[in-house]
Amino acid sequence: MQYVEYGKTGVTVSRLGMGCMRLPMKEHEGKKVFDREAGVALIRRAVELGVNYFDSAPYYCDKQSEGILGEAVKDCRDKIYLSTKNPIESSSGDDYEKRLEHSLKNLQTDHIDFYHFWGISLDTFANSVCAKDGPLDRARKLREQGIIKHISFSFHDEKPDNLKEILKRGEGSLESMLGQYNLLDQSLTEGLTLAHEMGLGTAVMGPVGGGRLGAPSEAIQALLPGKVHSSAEIALRFVFTNQNINIALSGMSNIEQLEENVKVANDIRPLSEAELSRMAAMLKENERLAGLYCTGCNYCMPCPQGINIPAVFTMMNYHRVYKITEFARNNYAQIGTLPWMNYKNAAACTECGVCEQKCPQSLPIREQLKETHRVLAG
Repeated sequence: MQYVEYGKTGVTVSRLGMGCMRLPMKEHEGKKVFDREAGVALIRRAVELGVNYFDSAPYYCDKQSEGILGEAVKDCRDKIYLSTKNPIESSSGDDYEKRLEHSLKNLQTDHIDFYHFWGISLDTFANSVCAKDGPLDRARKLREQGIIKHISFSFHDEKPDNLKEILKRGEGSLESMLGQYNLLDQSLTEGLTLAHEMGLGTAVMGPVGGGRLGAPSEAIQALLPGKVHSSAEIALRFVFTNQNINIALSGMSNIEQLEENVKVANDIRPLSEAELSRMAAMLKENERLAGLYCTGCNYCMPCPQGINIPAVFTMMNYHRVYKITEFARNNYAQIGTLPWMNYKNAAACTECGVCEQKCPQSLPIREQLKETHRVLAG
């Protein structure tokens, strides 16, 4: 395993981190449930293979993720770093600390190494996190007490440029960040660069989409024909090539995914300029193809029924252009379940036609919404 200094935190972390959002499941009485024993074994195997950064959150895995992670690492706590999150549901410092205490109990620990303000937008950061006697003030006090070692945040804002504003407003307090970045979503490139320049530790989620970008895809493997063994390898090598990123945080559900990702992390070969140029050209062509269905201009918004039309069509293009249907369906299934996906899916369309009147491409949006739901909800 290769390791790197995590910003200016003084901590050395594995380039591959484990996200504990998609832990193993099993059948129980006719339904899928999380397999605590298999989850503990998977995390312990990751430790054996050199992974030392583990990320969870209170609501992951039907609220079981922190408990499984805590059980798995209680005997090697001093060898690993725990990251979890605080859902900022109010501007109260007391509420923030109560949620922290709950996570400490679940994780069977007396401190959290990297504690994140969870799913932050600029609005949430400015009006809730930074409120007087609010979460940030309380986090600073808890850091002084050693209960929080490093103040962190995960970024979820519809406007990528808002990341840079959060970094500037939080300078001197924020020590690491987590954001989405992969082959198909590079919108945070500038923000990650700024974070790295400011000395923050930088972790990215979804480098292989929880394994889903690792599913066989001719469209992805064609980016480097004959030079990689799997789509997961190309996805991870792409992320590892970006020197502004310290940790690729991958959600892994089984030993096979774990060992494949560790193999890549053990032998990181940065992509060459020629390979990056080829990939950029092909990705641009794929964007052109996707643009035939939707350019993401947002002129159709807002939808009277609360559908985020461009976001939904982006998910459809994962299926249509990149042939990663499982990844697309997983994203689509999360609509309405996460704070940063607080909108409705395509089934909410009443065919009012307001969107089509505003679309500069004159796209048949109503028909495309029907098709999207038929394919991705199936």
